[in-house]
Amino acid sequence: MTETSQFTRRSACALFASLAACASFSPLMAQTGRLGPPEKFSWDRLKKRARDLARQAYAGQTKAEVMASDFDEYVKLSYGEAEAIEGSVRLFPAARTVAEHPVAMHILENGKARLIEDTSSLFIGGKDADAAGFRVMDSSGERDWLAYLGASYFRASGSRGQYGLSARAIAVNIGLSEAEEFPDFTDFWIERVGEEHFIIYALLNGPSVTGAYRFDSQMGQTGVTQDIRAALFFRKDIKRLGIAPETSMFWYDQSDDHRDSDWRPEIHDSDGLAIWSGTGERIWRPLANPDHPRVNTFQTQSPKGFGLLQRDQKFDHYQDDSVFYDRRPNLWVTPQGDWGAGEVMLYEMPTDRETTDNIGAFWTPKEPARAGGSMELAYSLHWTSEDPTKNVVARNVDFFIGPAGIPGKKVIAGASKYVFDFEGESLAGLDRESGVEIVTNLPEDAVLSSSAYPVVDQPNRWRAMLDIRDNLTEPLDCRLFLQRGSDALTETVITSLQA
Repeated sequence: MTETSQFTRRSACALFASLAACASFSPLMAQTGRLGPPEKFSWDRLKKRARDLARQAYAGQTKAEVMASDFDEYVKLSYGEAEAIEGSVRLFPAARTVAEHPVAMHILENGKARLIEDTSSLFIGGKDADAAGFRVMDSSGERDWLAYLGASYFRASGSRGQYGLSARAIAVNIGLSEAEEFPDFTDFWIERVGEEHFIIYALLNGPSVTGAYRFDSQMGQTGVTQDIRAALFFRKDIKRLGIAPETSMFWYDQSDDHRDSDWRPEIHDSDGLAIWSGTGERIWRPLANPDHPRVNTFQTQSPKGFGLLQRDQKFDHYQDDSVFYDRRPNLWVTPQGDWGAGEVMLYEMPTDRETTDNIGAFWTPKEPARAGGSMELAYSLHWTSEDPTKNVVARNVDFFIGPAGIPGKKVIAGASKYVFDFEGESLAGLDRESGVEIVTNLPEDAVLSSSAYPVVDQPNRWRAMLDIRDNLTEPLDCRLFLQRGSDALTETVITSLQA
């Protein structure tokens, strides 16, 4: 994940929001003269095609002939009066500088696929251009709720009708010293099941991997749910394979001092990584904008779920009335079946702007991906403004860093104060005499003081406060939760303390 590659992705994603109010609709498009001849199609046929493709040398992807000098010009090419397919699907044009690789688009009905051969009237001004991707509009025709554009990226809106972070089909060698690979979706097959229910099939092709994908996608009251099946075939050994990868942006939040950078109090698409481990432990890792790229790993056998969340959804914490960071959705991954041993990985790299995605999260299996091998798996994605980790144990809802010491008195030199606020039903009715204590992995000589107590007039909210020495001999991942007796009352917060 590099700044150059992510600029293209972020520009494309900004386009989704720009186009939301610019669609026009038509009935199911006429078949005659527009589509190629019908061909048999099935999931097994698609898997075979991906398997056969992996046995061939990688030839690269063609590039678009349509030119767009910048993002603004691409926007002009992409919206206005144009026809929809399948009633509510609009195509994105392929154009260099934004989405340069054309894709083949097929309509799927009753097990028969037909290639869209004539795209005139599907783009602005009736031009016949290559497609780079597509978006699905809602029943009102005023907003899109699902979009695929660029490499294998896709995104959906949450229950508040707002785009935010993105997903992609696969991540290859993310966060390593060598260049990351970005396999492409080269073909799509779109099957309309209902008004806001589509099954999308896709063929993936890249230097190291090919794949067949099936996305059963529905818009509902709590956001968008996608049930995904994937079959992967490896051309080469892959050092780090990322399954169900998510991509987001974190510039700064209330724990950082960026007043010289921007007037808004916080700017981020997501504020933390949540993990539900195979052992049942709930983990929360607040996101950070580090000085140097870094990878954090969380080992877990058969994970029950993970995802990048935007827990803070209060407008006054962002004061952004343009792109609405308070409305950005969460993205929760639920594995289907036993994924076995492996790690959830979090990749963070520095950024000084909100247009660069600098956060990646994914699952990487312990078993390495070897040339000639294959893998099949299934999982679901839930794009929602609701917090999928709520109502289990108390959640970490705020995190602050500041000078050590008692407010109003002299600051303790060489130390910092770390403040964790938890909120949830598991803390209901507890007070200072209830035996609640902080549990951490910090060495005794690193902690100058610690305390945990209920926050006054804030129901079911507790605060854990620690003064910690700054002069650590090496970086340390602090693990912290609240406990009563042998019962964990909160999720485990993990944050990095730098030496």
